[in-house]
Amino acid sequence: MSLNWREIDLILDELELTGCQVQKVVQTAFDVLCLKLRGNGKSKNLLIALTPGACRLHETFASIPKSDCPLRFVEFLNSHVVNGWIEETVQLGDNRIVRLTVRNGVERLFLYIRLWSNAANVVVTDGDGKVLDAMRRLPKRGEITGGFYRPEAMEAKPASKNYDVRDLDGHGSFNERIDRFYAEQGGALSLEALREQVKKAFEGKMNRLIASIEKLTEKEADFTNAQRFKQYGDIILANIAAVHSGDVWLEADNFYTGDRTRIALDPRAAPQVQAERYYEQFHKAKNGLAEVQAELTTGREELTRLEATLVSLLAETNPFVLRKKLQNINRPPAISTQTIRKDQKRPGLSFRREDWLLIVGRDAKENDDLLRHHVKGGDLWLHVRDFAGSYVFIKQRKGKSYPLDILLDAGNLAVFYSKGRANSEADLFYTPVKFLRRAKNGPKGLVIPTQEKNLHIKVDKDRLKRLEDCRIEK
Repeated sequence: MSLNWREIDLILDELELTGCQVQKVVQTAFDVLCLKLRGNGKSKNLLIALTPGACRLHETFASIPKSDCPLRFVEFLNSHVVNGWIEETVQLGDNRIVRLTVRNGVERLFLYIRLWSNAANVVVTDGDGKVLDAMRRLPKRGEITGGFYRPEAMEAKPASKNYDVRDLDGHGSFNERIDRFYAEQGGALSLEALREQVKKAFEGKMNRLIASIEKLTEKEADFTNAQRFKQYGDIILANIAAVHSGDVWLEADNFYTGDRTRIALDPRAAPQVQAERYYEQFHKAKNGLAEVQAELTTGREELTRLEATLVSLLAETNPFVLRKKLQNINRPPAISTQTIRKDQKRPGLSFRREDWLLIVGRDAKENDDLLRHHVKGGDLWLHVRDFAGSYVFIKQRKGKSYPLDILLDAGNLAVFYSKGRANSEADLFYTPVKFLRRAKNGPKGLVIPTQEKNLHIKVDKDRLKRLEDCRIEK
């Protein structure tokens, strides 16, 4: 709920802004401004919030963090208003428009603070009403540099409702009580609302990570018991005469355990081929166990980090600091113009996820071009086994290991852009580019991997949708 005009009058009476010097201006976000004032031997922070549903002006006792990057309007105020003196503070009737008259040397400026929920703004004019700048530039209203703004000339309208000053809980002045009210429960900038945003932001990440850890835990248990695949291969070869074409099961004595064992068979494959497949599963599981355990460690560490960050954010008691931290979490990483130019020249599709660059070659020509000109030895290469399709690369970051979540992103892209897409799942090879060698006299783009590792991917439609939002347009 925004302030009404009676509450604004009471706030201005308590503050006694006339005669204060503007020592500094801080803008923590596009809708929050703070004037740091000094007068009568005291310092005070005048908060101006244009947030819909919580438009207000009052003294704040919370620290106001600066924006990470300079914002246009605060730069203007710091060059024109800082070190100036407030000559007059007045609310224009009951219109919820506050006018601060500031003299800085020979310059005399008017700061109009309009506290309307759906059209809030701070407009700075000279003595003739010419707009010098505005916090929110609104061309249709003329609230842009060079426009005209003189709200004193507006026709007064009779009040449609008799407003009262709210009787807020707690002790202290009305400024102190209104500051506590908005910090705790007053709209979008309150701790209550911001904490809900924090929970929502972390809930999806943590749930996806927990699901990945559960799948890896199952795979770890399966790989840990890899010895059974070797035993199955040995038992099939020892009972090769008992296996007939079309059999789907082999029941035989397990000479390793002394028990009776039932082994699944492929009715279309010869016994020797089936034994070889079990041996391949054994080697795959044996070699993949260490990798799965490393991915599990990384995933659990990331989950611990997210949980600690969530606890820290929920414990924050300053809504302005919490909002800034939340914006930093949700803000995509900055991309330099040099990087953009490189992205525009690169063939294929590019996706940027959490500072990681994923590149997809859509055909043999793009795969070959990427290998020759756009990837390096430390970059990671992924490709679906047994199906033609895209090469997917994850660009290496210095001093960083490849996170599990990014590996799953790349794996989903590899399956989606392959001819195995219809199966919704597939096995993948992945290895650093330096372990690829070109096939002699082979077709364009064909490589033979060495020291490759295996990854099984089930296509996650939600993950693919999120990746599409991270796609770099060219």
